[in-house]
Amino acid sequence: MVAEKSLLQRIREKELELSIKIDETRKEAEQILLDARKEASGMIENSEREGKKTAEEHYRKEMERINAETDQLKKRGDEEAKSVLERGERNVSLAAEKIVRTVTIE
Repeated sequence: MVAEKSLLQRIREKELELSIKIDETRKEAEQILLDARKEASGMIENSEREGKKTAEEHYRKEMERINAETDQLKKRGDEEAKSVLERGERNVSLAAEKIVRTVTIE
């Protein structure tokens, strides 16, 4: 019987050792998961930050381009208005002569 108890005792000891190893492995796995979640969270936050920065930079560049285009259109409009005004001023005397001739002929 001593041999059987010894065998049973060894089996119990092995079961206890395995139970301890399983608990340790479970704790390690939980820690790995926690670390992975933290890392993933950090990566998400970093990606969001970089995405926001990129979006803001893109917005700024597009606003600069739009403002430059708007300024160019305004300048072109001012130049066109000036040109029309100059042509009109040059044609005032001619138009006045035509009006006078038309009125005096009747």
